[in-house]
Amino acid sequence: MRFRIDCLLLLVLGATTVVHAQTRQAPTLSLDGARRALAASEAESTRMSLNVCIVVVDAGGEPVAMARQDGVLPALCDVARAKARTAARYGRSSRAWSELLGRGNAGALMNLPDMFAVEGGVPVTVSAVVVGAVGVSGASAAQDGQVAQAGAAALAAPR
Repeated sequence: MRFRIDCLLLLVLGATTVVHAQTRQAPTLSLDGARRALAASEAESTRMSLNVCIVVVDAGGEPVAMARQDGVLPALCDVARAKARTAARYGRSSRAWSELLGRGNAGALMNLPDMFAVEGGVPVTVSAVVVGAVGVSGASAAQDGQVAQAGAAALAAPR
């Protein structure tokens, strides 16, 4: 009986070690970090005299923080989220995808799920890992991109 318990214990402990060996620790976007990005993007949009919708998403493209400034149509927040989701899930700015689209890659790009190839989505990277993204909509594509970049840069800068 003692032999069976020892074998069972060894099996359980061994399985725990194997499971642990198959995981890794990775940085994640906190609510505090999302709020910092949001505040930096809001400051940039104010500096540029723009009213936009700003959405900060996690690595999976799910919203963590959002601000819709005065007078911005609610539908533009859907656009901002789509831009952020594209940047987070594919690890490249939505502008990069827009440029690829402009080079005649429409067929391949438009069939990718959650693809929104319009400038204004910027990934947030920490230690070479995409932890989220900032998406902006409500101004020109270039202005949206500038506001989103300000938010992403706020998380890259040391505190």
